[in-house]
Amino acid sequence: MDILVINGANINMLGIREPGIYGSETYNSLVEKIEAHASSKGVYVRCFQSNHEGDIVDAIQFAYGLYDGIIINPGAYTHTSIAILDALKAVNIPTVEVHISDVSARESFRQISFVREFAFKTIMGKGTDGYLEGIDALIEKVKK
Repeated sequence: MDILVINGANINMLGIREPGIYGSETYNSLVEKIEAHASSKGVYVRCFQSNHEGDIVDAIQFAYGLYDGIIINPGAYTHTSIAILDALKAVNIPTVEVHISDVSARESFRQISFVREFAFKTIMGKGTDGYLEGIDALIEKVKK
């Protein structure tokens, strides 16, 4: 099984940006954590991060025919990007939406998620462990 993990705007600033909300773990340690968990499950994972909406759309389109699942944390694009939603619908790859914080308990604008319309599961408020739960959910989904 091959999984593409996509991280959007400002996720590269983990450990620096609002540690009271996002924790002190860095983006590099997040990638290492994801890779170790995937490896322990016999899954290949590729991690991708961009602050540019079009690059995220390109990564989703590139995944077509290559990946069995997508985990996506679009960052702020969660609340604004119909283009990311449309790309996910186009490739029709099982997708898990992940948020490090509990966006449902934050500002009202964070209650909107275009990605959630397509994702079969949303994980929020579990810190970076949500990515690991996302891997496990994709494994179960694809096995069926």
